[in-house]
Amino acid sequence: MYPDLHGRTALITGAGRPTGIGFGIAESLAANGMNCILADIPAPTGHQEEVENDSLRGCVAALRRKYGVRAWPLPLDLSAVDGPHCVERAVADIRRMAPELHVLINNAGIMPPQSPLGEADPDLWRTVMEINLFGAFRMVRACLPLLATDGAVINIASRAGKRPAPGHSSYSVSKAGLIMLTKCLAVEYAHTGLRANAICPGQVLTELNLRRFEREAAGQDISCEERIRRMVTSIPAGKMGVPGDIGALAAFLASTASSFITGQAVNICGGQLMEL
Repeated sequence: MYPDLHGRTALITGAGRPTGIGFGIAESLAANGMNCILADIPAPTGHQEEVENDSLRGCVAALRRKYGVRAWPLPLDLSAVDGPHCVERAVADIRRMAPELHVLINNAGIMPPQSPLGEADPDLWRTVMEINLFGAFRMVRACLPLLATDGAVINIASRAGKRPAPGHSSYSVSKAGLIMLTKCLAVEYAHTGLRANAICPGQVLTELNLRRFEREAAGQDISCEERIRRMVTSIPAGKMGVPGDIGALAAFLASTASSFITGQAVNICGGQLMEL
């Protein structure tokens, strides 16, 4: 446990799904007494709106009920340059919820279907960059005035940002850029007391990853279970990670226990990627 986190406030993007990494991070922070702003894409109109809204609001309600912390939902569209849910407009809402942020966690991101680089859709490439890289940039730029002098920024990158994921060039490049954004932020703002680090997850068992495995299994004409089994054989730990694994590392990087750590991209992948 990290008592210095108690009563402080964190903003986590992409945190509106109960099985996702974002909510796993929020749970770890809330377990340490942090208040949490959970941001996620605004719901589309129509029947689906009720389902999506319940997901984000349900995550917020779960934090309040289970951990007794303050928590707020924040509809946010990282790809929007204007409108009610763009980053700049969201800052006003954040200020009403909490006048000061102590931790910003850029977790929101997308991974499009697999496609060879030479056949990639340029518009889809731009969309991936807009959300995974420019979205994080916009969040950092907008939230810097709100971050405490001893605050922390944690960017959720990926193992793919260090070792290319075949068929996922846009995702790999966007995550590599996010790692460098983290390092630039760490160097430029270290004198203020702000720390910035990236987390590079490997294979984590989430709803979105299960959908990816299902697509890949269909393309290989095998079952989803077999696709996962084959993938797990490449992990020295012999298992996939869970969102709570990422959350535990995020809580450490958010706390003063990691006060001498900044500008790092930390692998958490069961040994699937090892570096000198």
